[in-house]
Amino acid sequence: MLRPRIIPCLLIHQGGLVKTQAFQSPKYVGDPINAVKIFNEKESDELIVLDIDATVNDIEPNFSLITKLTAECRMPLCYGGGIKTVAQASRIIDLGVEKVAISSAAITNPGLLGEIAATIGRQSVVVVLDMRKRKGLFAKGYEVCTHNAREAYKGDPVELALQLQDAGAGEVIINSVDCDGEMKGYDLDLAKQFHKVLRVPTTFLGGAGSLEDIGQLVGAVGVVGAAAGSLFVFKGKYRAVLINYPTPAQKEHICRSALSRYAV
Repeated sequence: MLRPRIIPCLLIHQGGLVKTQAFQSPKYVGDPINAVKIFNEKESDELIVLDIDATVNDIEPNFSLITKLTAECRMPLCYGGGIKTVAQASRIIDLGVEKVAISSAAITNPGLLGEIAATIGRQSVVVVLDMRKRKGLFAKGYEVCTHNAREAYKGDPVELALQLQDAGAGEVIINSVDCDGEMKGYDLDLAKQFHKVLRVPTTFLGGAGSLEDIGQLVGAVGVVGAAAGSLFVFKGKYRAVLINYPTPAQKEHICRSALSRYAV
């Protein structure tokens, strides 16, 4: 049976593992390599690692860190941050990463996706779209933003996602800025909007605060990637730092229960 992928997402800031809220105020929560070791032990489905400094500071991907991550990681790894060229993407794959995640560079130059896909394979090309609700008295819908939500893309988000899919993206990650770090559940309206139009595998990120939230997402949109940050690095209402991940039995229960609701 096909089942959803449950994916921890780690944010890297100044070399350390951090967690943000609405893309603001990064809080240091530990060493990323240690976190990878723990997720290995807990048999995580996949792992997403995003360097939130690279694009904002216009620097290259941290190849030294990537080398350390791949030396430890025993699960499929997706890495994003600062990737702007085919050569960078190819080098990251050569280091042992399974997927490269691209955001602002893909929005600026959609053709880059096809060029990278021709070199490393479409299945290894992931686009990350950071989404937030439009602001203003009469504003409606969502907008795509980049550079840690400091800049906004003026076009239609759904049309952009379809354009990037057609350009060569093998997977799309929809990341909710508004829900980031809130731990109050995914934006299900946002998830439904994109899931119904995209033909490539889709992962949703932002807002998960419990395993029940993952079940709600899967129950709403079916077999997708359910990614989370705070859920897997914090524990309890006081947000004590504790790397955690559901057991195989918990994952099986979540997926079977949620997919039965989706089928209905």
